[in-house]
Amino acid sequence: MAGSAAIHLFVIDPQNDFCDIPAERVRREPSEVAALQPALPVPGAHQDMVRLAAFIDRAGHRLDRIHVTLDSHHPLHIAHPSWWLDSDGQPPAPFTAIQASEVRQGKWRASNTAWQDHSQRYVDALEVGGRYTLIVWPEHCLIGHWGHNVHPDVAHRLDRWARDTMQTVDYIFKGSNPFTEHYSAVRAEVVEPDDPGTQLNKRLLDDLREAGSVIVAGEALSHCVANTLRDVACDLGPAAMARFTLLTDCTSSVAGFENLGTEFLHELTALRMKTARSVDLFR
Repeated sequence: MAGSAAIHLFVIDPQNDFCDIPAERVRREPSEVAALQPALPVPGAHQDMVRLAAFIDRAGHRLDRIHVTLDSHHPLHIAHPSWWLDSDGQPPAPFTAIQASEVRQGKWRASNTAWQDHSQRYVDALEVGGRYTLIVWPEHCLIGHWGHNVHPDVAHRLDRWARDTMQTVDYIFKGSNPFTEHYSAVRAEVVEPDDPGTQLNKRLLDDLREAGSVIVAGEALSHCVANTLRDVACDLGPAAMARFTLLTDCTSSVAGFENLGTEFLHELTALRMKTARSVDLFR
């Protein structure tokens, strides 16, 4: 089915590194040097994904298209500890906030001196944009690693949906440019002119524009879900958000940033975005 009646599921970053998966759920092989564990677990995200998997299992026959975004990073990244050094030559601890003024004053500097000017311009641009201060996150969603994978319950249901419908899941990679953050699936926080992957994702926006309705889930509500839907609203227009429904039991905020998730919900529901629990939709 296509066109105005089509129902799309839009899943944002349903990845192991964001899920507080219980230790007993993580499969370990004898050859592994260290136990696998999520790098940036969002409280409640594991159960969010369990519920999302159940929703896909129950309502998959109603879904005409599924889009899944994947945060995709290298270890060396402007929002990872190895990028920065303090005045004593020490890297910042995860969750350190770096202000533009602190870089200008020398409290923080790029560990590679060749990137100092870019780093200053970057934090300046973030400040002008006004959405987020640069937060140094633990290395997460590293390409080729377990943490980059889709939560196993969701992955299995997506595979089943693909076989049942004879369609492929639309996977969207974001975040592989180390010089900018990419919370939103629509564009990077600071666009790199020479990298189309950081620029407006017109193909995704066109797909969402043509959908009759869009059901949204994923992690984290405070960051990637919020920025993605804000950018969608900016491009498609506020009126389009009436076609979007956020599954409130399939998304959670990063610990300590719950206020950002709450602000986002107030902002987007004011634009007529709907909310629902996955267990109540399509019953």
